[in-house]
Amino acid sequence: MSAKAPTARLDKLLANLGYGSRREIAGLARAGRIVLDGAALADAGARIAVTPDLPTRLAVDGAGIDPPPGLALMLHKPLGVTCSHKEAGPLVYGLLPERWRRRDPALSTVGRLDKETSGLLLLTDDGALLHRIIAPKANVAKRYRVTLDRPLKGDEGAILAAGTLVLEDDDKPLLPVGFSAEDATHATVTLHEGRYHQVRRMFAAMGNHVTALHRDRIGGLALPADLPAGAYRVMDAADVANVFSVA
Repeated sequence: MSAKAPTARLDKLLANLGYGSRREIAGLARAGRIVLDGAALADAGARIAVTPDLPTRLAVDGAGIDPPPGLALMLHKPLGVTCSHKEAGPLVYGLLPERWRRRDPALSTVGRLDKETSGLLLLTDDGALLHRIIAPKANVAKRYRVTLDRPLKGDEGAILAAGTLVLEDDDKPLLPVGFSAEDATHATVTLHEGRYHQVRRMFAAMGNHVTALHRDRIGGLALPADLPAGAYRVMDAADVANVFSVA
């Protein structure tokens, strides 16, 4: 027997999705601008079932509503944007619909990519999912494509696999890192932890300098080839499951 869908007051649900204050939602309802299953909902205090298909059934001004809480996104982070709500300059949240910045619970990035790193970034308003992904016991690997300033020496794979490399200002060795050289100045690395600027710092420790860094996989979830920089996509259950699968 399937679980009964949770319910929510219409005005609270839409206010939490950023459509306006409860007073404003009530005004939309009175004006006939909120429609459920083809019929106008005049009562903003009505309770409705919050089902996965609600965005296809409930519309505001003729457009299906945004996904309800439990939202997870994959975003192709471009260079030059910051994973922050408050820092100066372009932010990843500016790549999303303006209304989404008023959602409650708020969307948060699952970990961070620094301003000069591009690639796959996950965002969610589901705190349990966020912590499940970043928890060390989940062992969710992250794969990066690296461009280097100087040619590889040939011993990088052995050094990173040994689990003995200590970064500057750290006192604990890195966990073993997967490594594959693609050519003299390009490599792929797979991390099982997420220390501050880890990829850049570990190549610096081996006498090289990272000039470009791009994350293309989290767990078994690959950055889609048809998702351009700056674009995002709502994740479905299969996408979320892929995060926890072995790449």
